[in-house]
Amino acid sequence: MKLSTRSRYGVRILVDLARNSNQGPVQMGEISKRQDISVKYLEQLIRPLKQANMVNSVRGPKGGHLLTKKPEDITLGQIVRLFEGQSELVECISNPEKCSMSDDCQVRLAWEDATKVLYEKLDSTTIADLVEGNNSDEKKG
Repeated sequence: MKLSTRSRYGVRILVDLARNSNQGPVQMGEISKRQDISVKYLEQLIRPLKQANMVNSVRGPKGGHLLTKKPEDITLGQIVRLFEGQSELVECISNPEKCSMSDDCQVRLAWEDATKVLYEKLDSTTIADLVEGNNSDEKKG
């Protein structure tokens, strides 16, 4: 599985908002400069994040964007599913009928296990972990 720019940048936006949340609403221009992402593209990415209730917009001269959830309540798995859908490493996991060997294929089972482990890791890694620099297997207690 190759993650799209949308997923990668979506994570960067949320990490940026979490890092700068103590300053109040964060403006698009600030995120754009720090993350080297065009404002136009940021606007496209903010929409699904708002629809997923991860980000809220504040209007006005001191307006901008804020996280609607705590950084520890937003996982990489949620973000990847938002932008990619539930994605498998190989097509035959979700569509076994695509391959005549699916019923008796040990390789397919290995890919299925690998997909499960990948999403377990994504689901256990939060925006807070990334802000804190704690995305290893040995999380701080």
